[in-house]
Amino acid sequence: MNVAPPKTLGELFLGFLSIGARSFGGVMPWAHRVMVEERRWVTEADFAETIGLCQFLPGPNIGNASIVYGKRWFGLAGALVAFLGLFALPFVWVLALFALYADFAATNATLRAVVTGVGAAGAGLFIGTAIKLGRALVRRPAALLLITACFLAAGIGRVSLFLVLPISFACALFAARREWL
Repeated sequence: MNVAPPKTLGELFLGFLSIGARSFGGVMPWAHRVMVEERRWVTEADFAETIGLCQFLPGPNIGNASIVYGKRWFGLAGALVAFLGLFALPFVWVLALFALYADFAATNATLRAVVTGVGAAGAGLFIGTAIKLGRALVRRPAALLLITACFLAAGIGRVSLFLVLPISFACALFAARREWL
């Protein structure tokens, strides 16, 4: 796949603004769709690798990725522009929705049901994106083994991420040096 990163800070801002504007229920599905499928700024593998890196950093994954990509393409100005583009509209919407929800949620069962339904839809979007990200790793048995081990440890075994992340990082580093990843 040919990639064509954004050519201007304005294009970068509008791209991340479109991700933030459509990301109800989760940013990851829209970020993948915009950056990989629609605008073709990055490859599937690059997106998966960058998100993997950003999972180790504190803060929201896509927020971190916006900083990484913005810095890669336009330096510090790009990092700021991408991050602000991503969070501009959601910031305003969250404040407005919270004001409405705080006033009506206690007395309105329908509103509470809608919020529950939106949460379920968000979970579905997240699972769909995880499957898309996994496609880039399917031909790498070491990556699949690492994914399974992390899922079993954190998801099933309830092992703290403070333990899982450094151990999985060390295993990934070892596998990469042996060219298994």
